[in-house]
Amino acid sequence: MERIQRAAGVVVGSAVGDALGGPFEFGPQGVFSARFPVAGAGGEMCGGGGWEPGEATDDTQMAVLVGESLLERGRLDLPDIFGRFQRWAASDPKDIGLQTEDVLTNGMPWDLAAATHFQAGRRAAGNGSLMRASTGAVYFAAGGREVTMDAARRIAALTHGDRAAWEGTAVFHELIRVIFEGADPLAALPDILALVHPGHRDRYTTVLAPDWHPDQATEFNGAVWPCLGSAVWALRTTTGFEDAVRAAVDLGGDTDTVAAVTGGLAGAYYGVDAIPGRWTRTLHVPLPGFGGRVLRLSDLLGLARRLGE
Repeated sequence: MERIQRAAGVVVGSAVGDALGGPFEFGPQGVFSARFPVAGAGGEMCGGGGWEPGEATDDTQMAVLVGESLLERGRLDLPDIFGRFQRWAASDPKDIGLQTEDVLTNGMPWDLAAATHFQAGRRAAGNGSLMRASTGAVYFAAGGREVTMDAARRIAALTHGDRAAWEGTAVFHELIRVIFEGADPLAALPDILALVHPGHRDRYTTVLAPDWHPDQATEFNGAVWPCLGSAVWALRTTTGFEDAVRAAVDLGGDTDTVAAVTGGLAGAYYGVDAIPGRWTRTLHVPLPGFGGRVLRLSDLLGLARRLGE
């Protein structure tokens, strides 16, 4: 499979998972399959909960902001990304994580805002940095393992002061790079885990183990490690993009982000052509604060192409 197909799979797959999962956020397990019991029957991009059919949430909106900064600046410009995040947060998006909102609006500069938040509450291991990682993972994959994992940690640290969030985002970046190289991401996990900071390695080793199931999670999947673990579980236990994303949404809880992370991994693994067309027809990504822009499938494909070049 060509690299560009995998790159498009990451960006579009993550957005599709996000838009599918948004209407089911914070619901119980099994609601999605109860409503749509037959795979392939259609209607799943239903909207609801304040979301239009096919509308992507803050997960994809922030991912686009990261990707556009990387392309326009030609490098990792952390103050620029943070400034885009602030502009977006100030424009009343439909959804924004409580922690992310506090960091982006607490008046501190880009290199102190997340650390200040963490020092005050000591709770900053949400999945809000992982949810937006698709574009950065595509852009930095060609740089190699050290480059992509370092970039993931630095982008995560803009809004998340807890290193647990940095490490989960770094693992995601490296999984995408491994897939781009044509290797088995599940077989690569032991080597990737060896690169996780020792203070957080055990928790990631637990949730990324072959026999782990999301039902074994000791924290809500809004936390970064069970979110990543759930996405890897969905990839491991299914045989196609559609089934993987359906399994992710059906877990309940933080469905948009778990499905976005799953969609990014499965999109890389199976390629963009594996994403059902009925899921991409209504897909759209509003960008509050940026002149009323709304990205459609063609825009996301173009973004992925440029990021993956």
